[in-house]
Amino acid sequence: MPEVEWAKLKAHELRDLAGRNAVVILPVAAIEQHGPHLPVMTDTGIGGEVARRAALKAFDVRPTVVAPVVWSGLSEHHMAFGGTLTLDHETFSAVLRCLIASVVRHGFTDVLISNSHGGNILAMQTAADRFATELGATIVATTYAMEGHEAIAALLEDQGGVMHAGEAETSMMLALEPDLVDTADLAALATDRGAGFLGAGTTSYRWRPFQHMTANGVSGNPARASAEKGERLLEAAAEAVAALITDPDTWSAPGDLRGDGVAGVPFR
Repeated sequence: MPEVEWAKLKAHELRDLAGRNAVVILPVAAIEQHGPHLPVMTDTGIGGEVARRAALKAFDVRPTVVAPVVWSGLSEHHMAFGGTLTLDHETFSAVLRCLIASVVRHGFTDVLISNSHGGNILAMQTAADRFATELGATIVATTYAMEGHEAIAALLEDQGGVMHAGEAETSMMLALEPDLVDTADLAALATDRGAGFLGAGTTSYRWRPFQHMTANGVSGNPARASAEKGERLLEAAAEAVAALITDPDTWSAPGDLRGDGVAGVPFR
């Protein structure tokens, strides 16, 4: 089994991977409250494990290495519950730029920002837009819960996808860190609110703190969780991310459909 964790490799091994055109996964996550039953490292633990498994699944087709998880994300909306560490947008963007620039300077050209926290989605997409042209790399931004949504939803009983500290995340943490999960009274934590709490009008967005939709920091029903389900969820998420990595179209150069020019004026 190949070693895929950047932090465990030696510098010359990483130079070799750059020479083999390896993909670099940059996991981004959060340290934030996850209700009374889950540790604040939930997104970081799950995101790092999904990335590691995805890299192993992809490696024989496309060499892949996983950078250390960026545990500091955008979590202002969770601050009222305590336990949460957050960056502002400017700092988050600057951290991503510095890390991606470091990777590119070492000869890697394909970077997958692999996200495990909903609050990071818009910012990481913006980072991909900005830094792809600035740094001359192909940067893809994905969130495992969205990329693997169909397979993940098929494994869940009470919810249509990954919700905060609910059935899915509790299951995955039971598979990864069971000693950190308080299972004393999971049924009492269930809440049926969550989807759409950031919405306004028909398709519009507005910011809202998490206490706007839950009294205990949970969205979903953690009582439906199990370690066996968590293992299947981790595998489904990793398969989806690995499929993204190994699809040649993910990393293909952008096309150029322009002709010689318009109205006699050349494009080039």
